[in-house]
Amino acid sequence: MNNDKEKRIVELEQAMQASDFWLDKAKAQAVIEEHKQLKLEIIGGPGAQYDQGDAIITIFSGAGGDDAEDFSRMLFEMYQKFALRRGYVLSLIHENQNDHGGYRNLTFEVRGKVAYGTLKGESGVHRLVRVSPFSAKKLRHTSFSLVEVIPRFEKDKTIDISDRDLRVEFSRSSGPGGQNVNKRETAVRIVHLPTGLAAHSDSERLQERNKEKALDILKAKLYRRQEEERYKKEAGMYISKTADIEWGSQIRSYVLHPYKLVKDHRTGVETAQVDKVLAGELDEFIAAELKHDFFR
Repeated sequence: MNNDKEKRIVELEQAMQASDFWLDKAKAQAVIEEHKQLKLEIIGGPGAQYDQGDAIITIFSGAGGDDAEDFSRMLFEMYQKFALRRGYVLSLIHENQNDHGGYRNLTFEVRGKVAYGTLKGESGVHRLVRVSPFSAKKLRHTSFSLVEVIPRFEKDKTIDISDRDLRVEFSRSSGPGGQNVNKRETAVRIVHLPTGLAAHSDSERLQERNKEKALDILKAKLYRRQEEERYKKEAGMYISKTADIEWGSQIRSYVLHPYKLVKDHRTGVETAQVDKVLAGELDEFIAAELKHDFFR
């Protein structure tokens, strides 16, 4: 049976390398999805079991002030619309919103078949170039947001964390502009002291539920970090986490002025239909990144 699957994988990979592969986008995406599923069935590998499950996405605003926080809002709405088109269910876990409707940071969950496997390639720095709506002089502005995608762990036992390595902080859940919406301290932030990784949850009414959710997110972050380090060591190119997320090392640029263009810097895929991309039409970018991931 595996011989048949391996033969089919070779056929699909030959098709993926053809110069006219993208002429029929729907067919191309179907080929990539079939290839991915066969690879998972035969090779499996670390983390493969999580590809089939849910994803947790955090967006952090970087350089750019109000513009960057507004860009984070745009990215969040883009993923909302993509999730709706795919039939996924999206729910907020934590949000830190400013007075203009933008986000300093936010975390949300995307539930659905292969949600993590589909969206994990979105991890990285995203760059926006446009005329700033916050500038009275209508100046062109560049801003950055970091997208982090991790698998959703549910009572997972593969990541063991000692209580001695954790700092647990409690606070009141906040609304827009930093308003306290709860009188009790139900929001929970957990910091993993050895790595500095942190997770925050304030979506639940009970402090204990927020603590459980924050711990699950922290475990997933530690898992992703371990997988990244393992991959880079195996490839002989270990790079520190800090270097990975430097502002300016963007994976994708969204240019709204002086021309319109969205370009993925890893795969070279680009389109002038920026409005469609921001409306959640990410299929070509995601499919190309999956293809790129298979061959690297």
